[in-house]
Amino acid sequence: EKLVGAEITCRITKLDVTDEDVVVDRRVVLEEQARGLAEDRRAALKEGDTISGTVRSLVPYGAFIDLGGMDGLLHISDMAHTRVSKPEDVVTAGQQVEVRILKIDPETKKISLGLKQLLPEPWATVPDRFKAGQRVSGVVTRIQDFGAFVEIEPGVEGLIHISEMAWGKKVRHPSDILKQGDRVDAEILAIKPEERRISL
Repeated sequence: EKLVGAEITCRITKLDVTDEDVVVDRRVVLEEQARGLAEDRRAALKEGDTISGTVRSLVPYGAFIDLGGMDGLLHISDMAHTRVSKPEDVVTAGQQVEVRILKIDPETKKISLGLKQLLPEPWATVPDRFKAGQRVSGVVTRIQDFGAFVEIEPGVEGLIHISEMAWGKKVRHPSDILKQGDRVDAEILAIKPEERRISL
């Protein structure tokens, strides 16, 4: 009823002159217009732009963001400066987010998005906040054969080398002393911010 009296654009799908029968399709025209608007919007986007979107769906490797008629992928590795195990730890379906356009593939038209690129880079101020000899506390995030990585603040990890784990006894494997999730106190031995390395 709301269309009564309204002028619309439509496409003729059936025309029977004898029976004076005409069937028209309005939806196909609207879909074409929507696609045209989406293409215009896509053409206006540039790598490096900051854009607002809505989280449409979550997948194990990230989230699809509706940018107004087209989707972009926010990969799990670009959600935060810290390690993200599940996308739902950072975003939820229906959430409005500000993201940066990292890449637009000219052939596939796929849009790669980033969230962490709009957040302060934690390593930028590490030399101002941490010094050799300083005692720190953190959580063990990963165990490797050569040592254990400890997150001393979000996005900043240090390494306790296996040779620095105990006095007077040979440690066969870091897992003999530490396990993932342990909270430990450690001392900073050296900082190499240009390499993003902290020895603990």
